[in-house]
Amino acid sequence: MSARRSAASPPRWPRRWLLCLLLLGAAPGPRRGAAFYLPGLAPVNFCEEDKKSDECKSDIELFVNRLDSVESVLPYEYTAFDFCQASEGKRPSENLGQVLFGERIEPSPYKFTFNKKETCKLVCTKTYHTEKAEDRQKLEFLKKSMLLNYQHHWIVDNMPVTWCYDVEDGQKYCNPGFPIGCYITDKGRAKDACVINSDFHERDTFYIFNHVDIKIHYHVVETGSMGARLVAAKLEPRSFKHTNVDKPDCIKTPMDISNKASGEIKIAYTYSVSFKEDKEIRWASRWDYILESMPHTHIQWFSIMNSLVIVLFLSGMVAMIMLRTLHKDIARYNQMDSTEDAQEEFGWKLVHGDIFRPPRKGMLLSVFLGSGTQILIMTFVTLFFACLGFLSPANRGALMTCAVVLWVLLGTPAGYVAARFYKSFGGEKWKTNVLLTSFLCPGIVFADFFIMNLILWGEGSSAAIPFGTLVAILALWFCISVPLTFIGAYFGFKKNAIEHPVRTNQIPRQIPDQSFYTKPLPGIIMGGILPFGCIFIQLFFILNSIWSHQMYYMFGFLFLVFIILVITCSEATILLCYFHLCAEDYHWQWRSFLTSGFTAVYFLIYAIHYFFSKLQITGTASTILYFGYTMIMVLIFFLFTGTIGFFACFWFVTKIYSVVKVD
Repeated sequence: MSARRSAASPPRWPRRWLLCLLLLGAAPGPRRGAAFYLPGLAPVNFCEEDKKSDECKSDIELFVNRLDSVESVLPYEYTAFDFCQASEGKRPSENLGQVLFGERIEPSPYKFTFNKKETCKLVCTKTYHTEKAEDRQKLEFLKKSMLLNYQHHWIVDNMPVTWCYDVEDGQKYCNPGFPIGCYITDKGRAKDACVINSDFHERDTFYIFNHVDIKIHYHVVETGSMGARLVAAKLEPRSFKHTNVDKPDCIKTPMDISNKASGEIKIAYTYSVSFKEDKEIRWASRWDYILESMPHTHIQWFSIMNSLVIVLFLSGMVAMIMLRTLHKDIARYNQMDSTEDAQEEFGWKLVHGDIFRPPRKGMLLSVFLGSGTQILIMTFVTLFFACLGFLSPANRGALMTCAVVLWVLLGTPAGYVAARFYKSFGGEKWKTNVLLTSFLCPGIVFADFFIMNLILWGEGSSAAIPFGTLVAILALWFCISVPLTFIGAYFGFKKNAIEHPVRTNQIPRQIPDQSFYTKPLPGIIMGGILPFGCIFIQLFFILNSIWSHQMYYMFGFLFLVFIILVITCSEATILLCYFHLCAEDYHWQWRSFLTSGFTAVYFLIYAIHYFFSKLQITGTASTILYFGYTMIMVLIFFLFTGTIGFFACFWFVTKIYSVVKVD
């Protein structure tokens, strides 16, 4: 989900990604100064005005992105606020991922010339007459945004302009955004950024950050091309009540707006810019200072170690069953030659005549397996590319765009898997199967997404998908994904049904009374605990990146956790499947899907806990949006984990019954 974070240049790959690269067998990424750049992310050279040329620019453009808040799920475009607007300038085109995440990048009125210092330069002055309804409405919207701590996101040379400040333990945190302003309550309590300045003390008063001190760091190119490259852009938000708004002086008195203010209110927006040469930071590693200020990786390593312990424990259990118990069972079963011995069969061999009996609701299960396969391959390929750095936060919107495009193109495996299993379940309504595979799960996701979009439209948020984009998404679904699903289903139905190693009896065997632990529900509930235990720490960082607007860039860790999750889901399902077969319960198909799929229920419980304990989201619309989008994630995760469990169990059952002699 990190593609929604602020723009930046491609970072030098952190050392922690090397583990991922070793696993992938890939060559190490670009080192400092290496001349390898991702497509569309090549460096731009800057020179002083008298030295500018086609290869070396002197004008530095500052772009503004949408404003967002940790207290609201509703982002707003820069133009929705009454800030200084650019008189002219080309708006950068957004890709599908950026549009889906509500990013709206606009040109700004802040213009700089390379290495030219500016002090207290006026951008524009906004005047409000509180007796006018329109002005009062603009001012109220500004106050409400300060109350909810909405943050600016500015971009210079495809890199976030950061506000760096000290946090606990002497650490410095670089925030890729800065607040519009802050509020002192009527009881004198400083909210949010008001704690940074002791001059903010008036009760029931808003203080607007109408001035920014920007410092741009650059690195002079030593060889090859001429000029310098920007390696960092940092700012300090300030509040100044200029004595003369036409000739601002940037004196100490802060710009306060009383909650009960009336009459004329003038706000002058100003900036200062300075330049500093930095010989240490290279262009290829200019993002590191932001990433290094993010939450530390020792928690990530703890997460990986925790997950590996669970995997080793499960692997040990599965290995013990496979090598000892199963080996003994198979040897014993294969030595039984006499009829008397055969009548004394017990355990999982007893149900050989029913093990491949088609499950109830086979149509629905096959559709879920098709959609789950689509999501599984999409996730693997997306994480693989992200791990290689192609989908870094520098390449804004790339992660989401890649995921959507892959999902659309993977209609063929979905149709094929659904058709193959539906045919093996003895199903004959192939048209219904293809249509459900194409429309059931995507339709549920789209319906939820559309309802959320209606709420965003109603609230006037920039996250609302434009009608044209909505039509484009539907076109991708109906014109590409659906035909590909039909093609996959055609080949799936054309092939012979999956051959099972044992024949199915005509009369179903009666299942004996089960103990509490071998009943379906306790097994399903227990089955989801271990896979969830592997991912919950990583889940915290992912939810932070989505809802708390923090950057997520640790795709190496995420890829490892993905592999561990696949192994854990498989092993936990195989383990419980074996216990149920030994208890002579042969209804394994739905149970295997639901056992690992139940991890999604724990995901939902965790998301609810995260909402109430970690987020400060207020307002009905934001709450509905949070849970609406969470339900989409839960459904996708349910299909993803359930499919892993089913395939693992299917492989296990096919394997053990193919090596045992059956008359």
